[in-house]
Amino acid sequence: MSSTTADDGTAEADTDTDAETDETDTLTLVEAVRDALYTELSLDERVMILGEDVGENGGVFRATAELVDEFSAERVVDTPLAESGIVGTGIGLALSGLRPVAELQFMGFSYPAFDQLVSHAARLRSRSNGQYSVPMVIRMPYGGGIRAPEHHSESKEAFFVHEPGLKVAVPSSPADAKGLLIAAIRDPDPVVFLEPKLIYRAFREDVPTAAYEVPLGEASVRRGGTDVTVYTWGAMIQPTLIAADNVADEAGIDVEVVDLRTLSPLDTETIVNSFERTGRAVIAHEAPKTAGVGAEIAATIQEEALLYQEAPIRRVTGYDVPMPLHELEEYYLPQAIRIEEAIRETVSF
Repeated sequence: MSSTTADDGTAEADTDTDAETDETDTLTLVEAVRDALYTELSLDERVMILGEDVGENGGVFRATAELVDEFSAERVVDTPLAESGIVGTGIGLALSGLRPVAELQFMGFSYPAFDQLVSHAARLRSRSNGQYSVPMVIRMPYGGGIRAPEHHSESKEAFFVHEPGLKVAVPSSPADAKGLLIAAIRDPDPVVFLEPKLIYRAFREDVPTAAYEVPLGEASVRRGGTDVTVYTWGAMIQPTLIAADNVADEAGIDVEVVDLRTLSPLDTETIVNSFERTGRAVIAHEAPKTAGVGAEIAATIQEEALLYQEAPIRRVTGYDVPMPLHELEEYYLPQAIRIEEAIRETVSF
């Protein structure tokens, strides 16, 4: 389940990973990604990895480190520097009965492959009237915060959410990263798996050693509250939780934090249920504001829960400009102070 409800009607944080064992390892998010890949390569001979430098070098962020030694160059395949070719090859492999996991080094490098994704991967089930599907995963590190140059810090998740036929998952913690990625690999349709590289090695948590799935399409209530809900995902969970603690300590504001985890399909039930409890909403994401996923969340709330609304919905986002270079990157990204200010304004309305 995405959340549980206490006796007073508030939501309690969901920490259940559905694992079948109590054994855990303490991992970072990128280590949990590698653990998921290792697990599925071990369990399913159809699973393979392809991408630039994923083999001998272990990937640009070492998410595939040493997997080629364990599973051979036939299952962990170094490709030419050609994103369209990587995704196109993955589609063909998926149609042939395999379960490819394609890595694109950065989200900003996905644009040459966009035609393959939206014209073929997303449409083949519909085009064949259900005769074929494309069970593949496209992994992309995304987002800012590491002071990288142009095309290395993009947050364009709305591009993929807008395309019917694609699923889009974004973990915010190591445990979710492993469970979501396993679920994505096992899914019968193409899944764009966005990895927030800002928190690749930011913290560790206990991750079950067994194989388990975090179901696609289920949000998680990370923090229960009664006064206002903040909806967010990926790396923005961390500043949101900091902001929630700050306003609780300083102003007694009880903030609920909903981690969407999957942007397509959206867990509208959890979104609406949380808003009905609190009556106020703030949405935080680092992508540009205009036509971002936050706008879809706000529209969903308006359509499904307007009569519960106590204040205007506020969005705390990146700006409608290209991701700036190093000196302004921190200013561009939503920080805890901006989320905190939006919470205070919403509750005071």
